[in-house]
Amino acid sequence: MPQHLPRGPVMADIQGHTLTEDEKQRLLHPAIGGVILFRRNYQNPQQLTRLTAQIKALRTPALIIATDHEGGRVQRFTEGFTRLPAMRTLGTIWDEQSPAEAQRCAQSVGYVLATELAACGIDLSFTPVLDLDWGKCPVIGNRSFHHNPDTVAALALALQRGLAQGGMKTCGKHFPGHGCVEGDSHHTLPQDPRSIAELQTDIRPFAALAAEGMAAVMPAHVAYPQADPLPAGYSPYWLKTILRDTLHFDGVIFSDDLTMEGAATAGGIKARARAAFAAGCDIVLVCNRPDLTDELLENFQAPANPRLAERWQNTACTLTPEAARAAMRQPGFRAAQTLTAALASPADTAGGVKVGEAF
Repeated sequence: MPQHLPRGPVMADIQGHTLTEDEKQRLLHPAIGGVILFRRNYQNPQQLTRLTAQIKALRTPALIIATDHEGGRVQRFTEGFTRLPAMRTLGTIWDEQSPAEAQRCAQSVGYVLATELAACGIDLSFTPVLDLDWGKCPVIGNRSFHHNPDTVAALALALQRGLAQGGMKTCGKHFPGHGCVEGDSHHTLPQDPRSIAELQTDIRPFAALAAEGMAAVMPAHVAYPQADPLPAGYSPYWLKTILRDTLHFDGVIFSDDLTMEGAATAGGIKARARAAFAAGCDIVLVCNRPDLTDELLENFQAPANPRLAERWQNTACTLTPEAARAAMRQPGFRAAQTLTAALASPADTAGGVKVGEAF
């Protein structure tokens, strides 16, 4: 029988294709509220469906299960899934064909992305990337829709409409914008020297999606010293003053992975989590280091957050795996799947910086 436990403010990961006994116990800790899955957790759709069912059977309400499934260089599950194009492909269609065709394609991609994940029991993909492509950040590169903020917003909203068809919400990243720095925050703490006025351009897509019901945001492990010396994920200025108070965003704020080098400025894992929560994050991610997850969970004191349960629930997929599999048999989905597959090409992954386990 599942244990009755409210979802806590920590999202953890697991090592393999099934849960070990140690992992089951870790996921039953009251601080845990969700699980992020990676390529190492995937063999095929059937195995993934069994794994997500195993995770969701542990607790009620069920743990939220998420992954990074953007398309292009960042698609955790490939064999048995439709290969998704890099989002830049949609921006190219906007420029070379028409905005209407680009938005039609974006909605189809979102529908396929969400429905195939929902069919395997996944709740949320950390997508879309709302960063602008300033031609400076290889780790973003073709993950960005476009360099124009209004084009990025329009394509992301079209993708959001498609995701909603598949029962899935959006998570915009990396607030307030990762596109104008050269460093990769997986390995360093990038610095964006621009003024607050200049950064308003990058913020516009986040504002547009916040106004249209975006469920989650992930801040950048990037510092913007003209605004605040602290990285955005540790900055009350960015998360409270700008994201909450100015943009009126009311969904989940996820930290990016606290084991990334860009997060290390706050100290050890407990100090990093404290800094993220104090800045305004609802949920912290701890990936690839189960030892650090256990260190964080020891004597964990959850911050007061009366909105946490509601915000968590809003990220849950509204389509059951059975309903998603039924939708995949319908002509409308098949047409969207054919279109999406035709948009993907080897250029999506060629020559780009690897992002985690993307290739």
